[in-house]
Amino acid sequence: MKNLVIVESPAKAKTIEKYLGKDFHVLSSVGHIRSIVKKTKDGTPPIDVANDFFAVYEVDPEKKKVITELKKNVKTVGKDNVWLATDEDREGEAIAWHLCKVLDLPVETTKRIVFHEITKDAITNAIKNPRTVDMNLVQAQQARQILDRLVGFELSPVVWQKVPGGKSAGRVQSPAVRLLVEREREIMKFAGSSQFKVTAIFIHDNQEFKAELNQKFDSEAAAHEFLNSLKPATFTVSDISKTPGTRNPAAPFTTSTLQQEANAKLGFSSKATMASAQRLYQDGKITYMRTDSVNLSGQAIASATDFIKRLYGPDYSTVRKFKTKSASAQEAHEAIRPTDITRETVTSNEYDQKLYDLIRRRTLASQMSAAKLEKTTISIDIQGNDKLHFEAKGEVITFDGFLRVYGGGKDEILPKLHTGDTLKTHDITARQTFARPPARYTEGSLVKKLEDLGIGRPSTYATIIDTVQTRGYVEKGDSEGQPRDVIVLSYNGEEVSRDVVQEKTGSTRGKLIPTPSGELIADFLTDHFTQIVDYNFTANVETEFDKIAAANLAKSAMLQGFYTPFHKLIEQSGGIDRSKVGANREVGIDPKSGKPILARFGRFGPMLQLGATDDEDKPRFAPLPKGAKIETVTLEQALEMFKLPRVVGQTEDGQDIKANIGRFGPYIQVGKLFVSIKPEDPHTITLETARELYAAKLQAEAEKNIADFGDGVKVLNGRFGPYITDGIKNAKIPKDTDPKTITHEQALELLKAAPAKTSRRGRTATKSKTSTKKPTARKKS
Repeated sequence: MKNLVIVESPAKAKTIEKYLGKDFHVLSSVGHIRSIVKKTKDGTPPIDVANDFFAVYEVDPEKKKVITELKKNVKTVGKDNVWLATDEDREGEAIAWHLCKVLDLPVETTKRIVFHEITKDAITNAIKNPRTVDMNLVQAQQARQILDRLVGFELSPVVWQKVPGGKSAGRVQSPAVRLLVEREREIMKFAGSSQFKVTAIFIHDNQEFKAELNQKFDSEAAAHEFLNSLKPATFTVSDISKTPGTRNPAAPFTTSTLQQEANAKLGFSSKATMASAQRLYQDGKITYMRTDSVNLSGQAIASATDFIKRLYGPDYSTVRKFKTKSASAQEAHEAIRPTDITRETVTSNEYDQKLYDLIRRRTLASQMSAAKLEKTTISIDIQGNDKLHFEAKGEVITFDGFLRVYGGGKDEILPKLHTGDTLKTHDITARQTFARPPARYTEGSLVKKLEDLGIGRPSTYATIIDTVQTRGYVEKGDSEGQPRDVIVLSYNGEEVSRDVVQEKTGSTRGKLIPTPSGELIADFLTDHFTQIVDYNFTANVETEFDKIAAANLAKSAMLQGFYTPFHKLIEQSGGIDRSKVGANREVGIDPKSGKPILARFGRFGPMLQLGATDDEDKPRFAPLPKGAKIETVTLEQALEMFKLPRVVGQTEDGQDIKANIGRFGPYIQVGKLFVSIKPEDPHTITLETARELYAAKLQAEAEKNIADFGDGVKVLNGRFGPYITDGIKNAKIPKDTDPKTITHEQALELLKAAPAKTSRRGRTATKSKTSTKKPTARKKS
């Protein structure tokens, strides 16, 4: 071995080593190797604001073995023969810098290579054209990390102290939550209205087609009157207009558009899309998946053009060069494309193959000819009515072009008609239609909105969306919607009939919905820390990171500009009255006790409270009814919730079965045993159903308990197989031992030999303080 190449991922290392040959050994850092310390040894702040925002880093504990291995290999080949090949973006550049620091490599001379696809040509070309670590990109990444850490260090403790149930706040996640909260409130305020849309099925030469009236009616009476007026009418074609049109393909994928399209077409979450794309990239199947660019290399265009001409013919080929909109585009190299456009199948992983197919077809389509269409509009007059007429619209694809591989196209073909033709109809309906409220965001549409506002960067969107859900500020809906009545008036040529049908409305499946905690944190930050959730401010910060990367702004100046006003707000936050954070409303008086019922925020979210906090008797608590809010819950709904816990009946051996709602949803309780009853309602669950669920739980518990020796020592079935426990320590059972045959003495011996459980206690929150006294300068790490 003469050379050492260090990449980020182990999967990538294997592929690259195969291309470089025996003179190169390729190892992986397995992602980031260092991060800003949580606590320094001497008690000074991890980020020294007074000393040019100096940050103290430490090697991540799980990376110590990796670093030891890398140091050993660096010593073998010599520092001059080390090549840093981390990803071609700011994070990758920062990892390269950290590797220099930890492995004692000279930043000024260590060879840094980059490539945006893992192919032999790209790798060998990178080796021929090394550069050094770009410190401007490193400074931009450090600015982002330091800023995010400062916000987390200083703002999260304020959230814990002042916001009931508050977990934390983030610089980029918080505006995303605010977007969802604002949309939810637009939906709540939306004043619904309905109109009647009239459609007719006409017949000509035994071919049916649909046409729509050019006016909607505001009332059932007006729609009924119109249908009645058609009894003596005839229908005549008065005009036929044909308009040629074209439809052009979209640009190849960027990180953002890939997430949007994979969500819309495949139902993938942003996190799943990026994980799948990462695997495809590491396997050398697609180019780098973090990019703001829509450009394709000349070689890629030539390859796609040749393939299209051979497969579909020259008429289908149109060379296109797309221009990247984003001026910042710090990862602007190439769009996401296949490394070999001719390969249709690249993996046996179903999800990865679906994403690859989407990327490949989008890339091909971008270099194909426009689709040609012919749009036809037919006007149909109503005898005796000069103001209203029906319109039928059709579209015929005369040349499919790029639609052959991407997007598809549906021909809506109308019969061959002439002006003056008289038409027959057998069905004209006036259906009640409802105005739609603003649509809730999906992951794809939220990504688009964040990109439009300039908040975050495409490479961070998946993390943002995952984080707000993990923190409990946002959840993904799963409701198919609620039924509602729809009036349908039908005219069959003789009489008008009326029907009421049902349709579902308000489906939340796949939509992002802010939780009450999300609404609370968004309101708190908007009231007290406006800059954190201000869209323009957050976007400007991203622009400033770009300026640092381009050497047009000093890192310390940018950080100071953000931190000074932010820290002032932190210092003033002590005066925020916790009792006034979040809605707190008296719903009414309990008729039985005469005590007030309050709707308020508690530690685990919104709840109901019966009785004042300072009463002699302890107040009772209950969750809000499903779908209710603090601002909208009624006294009747609240009283219903205080009927819980409800005794449903008794088990067959005479124990009470109590139904209730807890933090994790509805449940029944028998003695000390709790059984989830989702999706049953604790107010209405029957004794028969409750007994069935209880019996199933007892059976599951019995199957879990292999043996109980009576002194706290048990043999249990766990997620990862059978094990022994005494409640304090767990012991593995040897593979060749039948857990049912273990004696009490053997169990005790195995427990004695087992290692003690590691502590999983949460870290205690401490209030962040910043020293005003300038400390002595530290040696740069």
